[in-house]
Amino acid sequence: MKNIIFTDLDGTFLDHHNYSFEESSKALEYILSQKIPLIFTTSKTRVEVEKLHKELNIKEPFIVENGAALFVPQNYQGLDLECLDDFNEEYKVMILGKTYQQILNFYDQYKAEFSMVGFSDMTDFEIAKLTSLSVDQAKLAKQRDFTEPFIFQDGDENKLEKLQNLALTYKIKVTKGGRFYHLIGEKQDKGVAVERTMKLFETFYGQKLYSIALGDGPNDKQMLSKVDLPIVIQNHLGEYLPLELPNLQKSSFQGSAGWNEMILKNV
Repeated sequence: MKNIIFTDLDGTFLDHHNYSFEESSKALEYILSQKIPLIFTTSKTRVEVEKLHKELNIKEPFIVENGAALFVPQNYQGLDLECLDDFNEEYKVMILGKTYQQILNFYDQYKAEFSMVGFSDMTDFEIAKLTSLSVDQAKLAKQRDFTEPFIFQDGDENKLEKLQNLALTYKIKVTKGGRFYHLIGEKQDKGVAVERTMKLFETFYGQKLYSIALGDGPNDKQMLSKVDLPIVIQNHLGEYLPLELPNLQKSSFQGSAGWNEMILKNV
């Protein structure tokens, strides 16, 4: 049975503190040599993933902004991609979330009431300081297509439930990532994107796939719950996402070292 791998990036494939992928390299090399679809499933933007793909010489599909869309390279593995929409000359796309403008309309209307400060109101330098990204990397993080990361300016997370309920009336929801909250489309999450992607690839290949997912944060729960082999990576605090699933495995190491360990153990 053919494998398909979905992986979170920050704190999983990439180390939490310095975003290094050095310790993932051995397992990555093996996956690519076996032509196993490796689908980055991340809160990062399309342009951030494109940059990482170029650094790693990866030409694989990817899921961005917490399940907002699946991008598939044009002519990927010679498969018939006519069921997907054209995004540009490089990619076909399956959009599962709302447009960025729809999200910003809600954010701009209620940001003052809920003391939200989103990426759209932050400078590149402010984003860099909050994320430990370089300023150039922060510029890429600001180039969003579907969702808005934010913090509560006054730190009052008691407003969260009220904000969540209000957002749902606009078909928007609030999720928690590793560093930020995110305003995203009501019907999108990493789990939905993984399900839709697996169905698509099983149609492409004409066979059932064995699915593996790796993640470390709360917004990875849905993704991990949809696959045959869920793997929780030890986070930067030395803790594990609390999760009870059949066949669940946990890494011995944090971040990319844990990712490398668990891929080589299971693939």
